[in-house]
Amino acid sequence: MTGKIEARLAELGITLPAAPAPAANYVPFVQSGQQLFVSGQISNSAEGLIKGKLGADMDVEEGALAARFCGLALIAQARAALGDLDRVKRVVKLVGFVNSTAEFIDQPKVVNGCSDLMVEVFGEAGRHARSAVSAASLPLGVAVEIEAIFEIE
Repeated sequence: MTGKIEARLAELGITLPAAPAPAANYVPFVQSGQQLFVSGQISNSAEGLIKGKLGADMDVEEGALAARFCGLALIAQARAALGDLDRVKRVVKLVGFVNSTAEFIDQPKVVNGCSDLMVEVFGEAGRHARSAVSAASLPLGVAVEIEAIFEIE
């Protein structure tokens, strides 16, 4: 039987990617009590890494799409950790890092790409606290990296 969240993903036409393997000396997620901490997921699509700098060679819409891909990877990591996305009680917090110029001020609009996805998938339980900050550069030159904390059952 398919769970509620898996059914919602299918209804939205969303196929999750495989949970990405860590690129260095860390684990992709850690469960501590009723919280699941998911390591930062970088902007990566089926076509490869989404690289760029907001305010230089990427616009807000491209950045928001990159952030959405980060969100898909976060959900994929949660599924890998929990086995069943229905165990997610709430998206507690997202921390988004946006590779951007010093003049770029729309980091929140970029990270909305991930925030909107969480609400689409988890409904009211997807509403979360959040930080959206600028970074002078990100690993591998990607446009966005986002980490998450989930409350779980």
